[in-house]
Amino acid sequence: MISRREFLQATAAAGALVSASGLGPLGRAAAQQRLSQADILRFDPLGQVTILYLADIHAQLVPLHFREPSVNLGVGEAKGLPPHLTDAAFRAHFNIAAGSPEAFALTSDDFVQLARNYGRMGGLDRIATLVKAVRAERGADKVLLLDGGDTWQGSWSALQTKGQDMVDAMSALKLDAMTSHWEFTLGAERVKEIVEAAPFAFLAQNIRDKEWNEPVFPPRKLFETGGVKVAVIGQALPRTAIANPRWMIPDWEFGIREEELQKQVEEARGEGAAVVVLLSHDGYDVDRKLASRVKGIDVILTAHTHDAMPGLVRVGDTVLVATGSHGKFLSRLDIAVKDGRVADIRFKLMPVFTDAIAPDAEMAALIAKARAPYAADLAKEIGRTDSLLYRRGNFNGTFDDLICQAMLSQRDAEIALSPGFRWGGSLLPGDPITWEAITNATAITYPNCYRMEMTGAQLKDILEDVADNIFHPDPYFQGGGDMVRVGGVGYAIDIGKPMGSRISGLTHLKTGQPLEASKRYVVSGWASVNEGTQGPPIWDVVRDHVAATKTVTIKANDAVKVSGA
Repeated sequence: MISRREFLQATAAAGALVSASGLGPLGRAAAQQRLSQADILRFDPLGQVTILYLADIHAQLVPLHFREPSVNLGVGEAKGLPPHLTDAAFRAHFNIAAGSPEAFALTSDDFVQLARNYGRMGGLDRIATLVKAVRAERGADKVLLLDGGDTWQGSWSALQTKGQDMVDAMSALKLDAMTSHWEFTLGAERVKEIVEAAPFAFLAQNIRDKEWNEPVFPPRKLFETGGVKVAVIGQALPRTAIANPRWMIPDWEFGIREEELQKQVEEARGEGAAVVVLLSHDGYDVDRKLASRVKGIDVILTAHTHDAMPGLVRVGDTVLVATGSHGKFLSRLDIAVKDGRVADIRFKLMPVFTDAIAPDAEMAALIAKARAPYAADLAKEIGRTDSLLYRRGNFNGTFDDLICQAMLSQRDAEIALSPGFRWGGSLLPGDPITWEAITNATAITYPNCYRMEMTGAQLKDILEDVADNIFHPDPYFQGGGDMVRVGGVGYAIDIGKPMGSRISGLTHLKTGQPLEASKRYVVSGWASVNEGTQGPPIWDVVRDHVAATKTVTIKANDAVKVSGA
């Protein structure tokens, strides 16, 4: 648990941000007067080494809105612990004032009004400004820039260029090393092609070739930073071959591989590493458990679950850092080394408020060039929304509701299933629904929208399987996503029950009748991991629905009844 002292270390440098308490419904200009690039960068430097950390950008080159979840339940030992706190509970835990810039950036409280006050967040041109400023302050030789993965996927331009736009941008940012997850949905050959040409290290100690059980990628790299040897070990998502199509990476095996990781730590220490960093895409709860079992790791830079934490959490001698997603934050970690070991750590989660940070001209030009071939299509308005459209939450999001409605109408289905992906921007009421907004929520390499029959029993089995993937009390059995989103059907879930008995009360919403186990229902869904899935790409399905609807209004969704939390 983060201590009061650690929280103050994390936030003292952002005094002007924290002091903007009680803003209320301020105008945009008044709110922005409270923010400055200098405030965001202000930091009391420490020691010899600075680590800058990004994760889960999901190919977002330009600023956006992204609403944090209002429901993020923890189970087992993680119940009630950060990051499984939201809104008022999160603010109370981290002493964040309601209405402040931090409240906007880190919670869903009063999101629409605060988004209009503070504007968008992110943008790699703004991140480049912050990175260059820290390098200038500290000296480039003292700074490591690390990326936790989910970087090459999540936008239309990334899909069209097979990730090249993001590779070029991260290369220009002078990235030192990264690990991975959604990168693998580009396919094994494309990943290897990028890795062989990239100027940064691509690390993954936990991926093996099936035939010979040999490492596919380098497990770690030793950096000389500020006169200190820093070992960075990569950990790709252990469940990639389950969460995503195995046929795209048929010859690779994943896993947590605790024993091998322990060996990597020991070998790094044997090479003289004074600082050992695990660059991990395990997910927060997995890494919290891992930190208690693998000894000798100083820092775990955790990703995958998109958590943004304004303070460090310590597990024994290991600190965990969570830096959020979509380019909303850049983490800074200063490390002092004495007698060959970490003596002190100072941390700040830097919010990337777009309007408060000057864009870096070099990166802005690179982004404009990368987006130019698609700019006209991306800007095309398909319809508008009267509702806040967002993606995050354990059980539903309004953008997911829109996707489900599109499948029900366009695919003439009784029931819709949409994966609980955590990526994709948010739209405010009154915003246009552009091609970019649609594809930011749907751009994957296996987008086909199927239409098929399933029995009520099969639907229950699907929901039970996904629920166990999320709410299994042992984090090593969790996949880190959210529940599959449903349209046309409601159900009850008791997250405290064991596998196979969490789901009950399945109801066909159109008729109000219980789903029958043996009856067959017409179901539409997308992102199937099965090779050869047939159907139109989901972005076309959503586009056609929005174009026909013209103005989207999403009613409150109470079709899922939750207990056991």
